[in-house]
Amino acid sequence: MSGFPEIRLRRLRQSAGVRRMLDAPLPGLEKFIWPVFVAPGRGRCEALSAMPGQFRYSPDTLLKALEKPVADGLGGVLLFGVPDAGVPKDNTGSAAVDPDGVVQRSVRAIRAEFPELPVFTDVCLCAYTEHGHCGPLAAAGRVDNDAALEWLAKAALSHARAGAQAVAPSAMMDGQVQAIRAALDAAGFTDTIIMSYSTKFASAMYGPFREAEGSAPRHGDRRGYQASSANPRLALRESQLDEAEGADILMVKPALFYLDLLAKLRERTELPIAAYNVSGEYAMLCDAAAAGHGNLRGMVRESLSAIARAGADIIISYWASRYNELLRD
Repeated sequence: MSGFPEIRLRRLRQSAGVRRMLDAPLPGLEKFIWPVFVAPGRGRCEALSAMPGQFRYSPDTLLKALEKPVADGLGGVLLFGVPDAGVPKDNTGSAAVDPDGVVQRSVRAIRAEFPELPVFTDVCLCAYTEHGHCGPLAAAGRVDNDAALEWLAKAALSHARAGAQAVAPSAMMDGQVQAIRAALDAAGFTDTIIMSYSTKFASAMYGPFREAEGSAPRHGDRRGYQASSANPRLALRESQLDEAEGADILMVKPALFYLDLLAKLRERTELPIAAYNVSGEYAMLCDAAAAGHGNLRGMVRESLSAIARAGADIIISYWASRYNELLRD
C-alpha cells in the first residue's frame, strides 16, 4: 500500500532464537500440582488404563514415584484416597475422617520424606459414601447440604492434623469453605491453606478419574450441586462466594473447556487461581496421539500454554509427572 511501510509480522518469528526471545515461556514445574491416587497396602503401583502414565499408588510406592518430580522442582501434590473394598461405606462417608485412613497416612509419609513439598488433599466424601454422592442423602434422596458441612469439616481437620499444608474441598456444598475455615481455626490450624474447588462444573470429562477412584454416583448425577456449563454467571458467583468465605486459592475445573471463565475470574479476583486439567482432558490427548492424530508433546505444550495464558497461577495436571518428557525444552 502506497505511503505505508511494508508490514511483515514474520520478521518477529523468523528464527528459533527470535521466537524464544519473544514467546511467553511455558510454566515451570514449580507451578504444577500433580494429582495422585493413593490406595491402602504396600507395593501397589497399578496402571490406569484410561490414563497412560498414571497409577494408583500405595504410600510406599508413591514416595518412590515422587523422588524425581520433587528433585526437578514439582510445585505440590494433591492426594485422592482410593479406599479398598474392606473399608465400610455409609450414608455420611464417615471413613473419610479416619485418622489412619490412606490419605492421612500418605500425608504423614510424604511430610516425613519430603518436608518442603506442599501437600494438598482433596476433601470430599463421594469415595466413602455407599451411594457415591458428595454428602449424606436426606430422606428424599437429595444431598443434605448442611449435614455434609459437618463431615467435610471433620475430614479437612483430619488431613490438617496429619500434616497437610492445604486442604481442597471439592464437594461443591454451599458454605463448605466457611465451615472448614471455622473448624481449622478453632483447632489451631490457622495456617492451613484452603484451595477451594470454587467453580467446579458437572462435566462429562471426569470419567477416567471416577474409574480410577471408584467414585461415580450409584444413582442420579451431581448436577444438583455442581455448576452448570450453561449458567456461567452462577458458576462465577460460586468463586466469589468462596472468596468471601475465606478461601485462599480459587479453582476452575475442568480447565480446557472453560478457559473463557478462567479468564473472567482472573479479572474479578486478586486471589491465586488454580485450573484443574482433568482426567478426560488428559485421556483425550493421549488417545489422539495414540491414534496418530497429533504429536503428544506439541498438544500438551499448546494446551498447558493456553491454561496459563487464560490466567491460571497454578496448574493441577497429570502431565506434571511427565514434565521432563513433554514440557522441558
